Amino acid sequence: QIRITKEEIEISYPPENFGDYSTNIALKLASKVKLSPMVIADMFLNDLNKSVNDLDTVKIIKPGFINFKLSESVLREAVVEINKKGSSFGASNIGDRTKIQVEFISANPTGPIHLGNGRGGPMGDVLVNVLKKAGFDAKSEYYVNDFGNQVKILGHSVLKDEEAQYSGDYINELHEKLGKGSNDPFEVGQKAAVEIMKEIVKPSMKKLGIEFDEYFSEKSLHASGEVDKAIDELKKRDLVYKKDGAWWFRAAKYGDDKNRVVKKTSGELTYFGGDIAYHKNKFERGFDRVINIWGSDHHGDVARVKGAVEALGYGGRLEIILTQFVRVIKDGQEFKMSKRGGTYVSVRDLLDEVGKDAFRFFFLMHSPDTHMDFDIDIAKEQSDKNPVFYVQYAHARMNGILEKHKEIKLKGEKNIALLEHKKELELIRKLSKFPELVEEIAQSYEVHQLPYYGIKLADLFHSFYHECQVLDEKNASRSLARIELVKATKIVLAETLRLMGVSAPNKM
Repeated sequence: QIRITKEEIEISYPPENFGDYSTNIALKLASKVKLSPMVIADMFLNDLNKSVNDLDTVKIIKPGFINFKLSESVLREAVVEINKKGSSFGASNIGDRTKIQVEFISANPTGPIHLGNGRGGPMGDVLVNVLKKAGFDAKSEYYVNDFGNQVKILGHSVLKDEEAQYSGDYINELHEKLGKGSNDPFEVGQKAAVEIMKEIVKPSMKKLGIEFDEYFSEKSLHASGEVDKAIDELKKRDLVYKKDGAWWFRAAKYGDDKNRVVKKTSGELTYFGGDIAYHKNKFERGFDRVINIWGSDHHGDVARVKGAVEALGYGGRLEIILTQFVRVIKDGQEFKMSKRGGTYVSVRDLLDEVGKDAFRFFFLMHSPDTHMDFDIDIAKEQSDKNPVFYVQYAHARMNGILEKHKEIKLKGEKNIALLEHKKELELIRKLSKFPELVEEIAQSYEVHQLPYYGIKLADLFHSFYHECQVLDEKNASRSLARIELVKATKIVLAETLRLMGVSAPNKM
């Protein structure tokens, strides 16, 4: 007798027309039972054909994959389930209320948010939405780096003295507002940081459709003494030591290429020193897991921060996702300049150009580990070339059909068994996969799967719409069944767009 653990059973999606699901269990068992995968698969096939009624076909594909195709009756029941559950379709409790914090965008409050940090915005926000739908207790956080040298540099820039480094319209405005008072660059910088968060950062986040559960101040960690306490705790474990007047964390012990300074010879704490305290604070607030989404320019910080978290006793509970660079294209040329930001395109600039929906959809279409080009002209196009327009138009078309149905008031028996056309079944198959997609993203964090699911759903709906007449008074029963399918599709597409933070218009 061979025991099979749940973890050993892998279920995947085969290529189109090869079934709805596939498993490689026969290939995995072959070495254990000393039989060929095809023989094992054949044994499974006999058992499945005897005991499972929900399957239309079970086929063995060389070298030993077992492919399943669901019966049409099971597929049709998905339509009933979706219309019964409404927007709660796809929700699950796999998260078991596990507390997860997702920190993203976090940037020095020294100016408008540039796209390098901003790219993590839609991803982080959508990941929180998906985690919540999958039953996790997920919270979003923005870490405000309002302490240290960058704040002092901001002060110099606002004062426009010889140590000024930042420029742009926003610096000119801050100079007019704050540059006539104190000459202390740190004091001026702190006041400027507050203004930037209030007047630039938070309004940009609101315009992007992001409402953080927490804006956490780095300054508060230093004021409360938490940074010194965290470093002292590591000193007691001999994980921080003194050398050449500075204090060093044994980062090399945890996979970094060298040890790292947490406190300089001057007594000034490094940014990394604050990072240690910040992550300690996160876990002390009760988060079971923490996900940080950073720009790729922070790749050098990953090993040391993960090492510090492990040294504090929270190993394996921090995950860091890096987002790659963004290039903005306009009129076929790279678009670089921002009057307000200085020398880069800011989140607000791009939002002003294309709006929230296109911004979020386009950024979500790319895996974070790939470089991306954002084409402003395509994002503004009102045609099928623009994926946002294409998906939203599908939703509007569904709504139009349902509104027209209310006017016609078809009379007949609603019988979903009449949903038997190839295009109907293809659409239902895609709808039925939505709960699995939510669970998969909650575990893999691959939120870029959502926009592609939405595009495919729109594809299948448009194809169904062109081949299957929905409103037909001469065949009322079939029309009523198709109306149920349109309702179900509208529910799932609207929920897909909601998770993405993209609007689902009823008219276009």
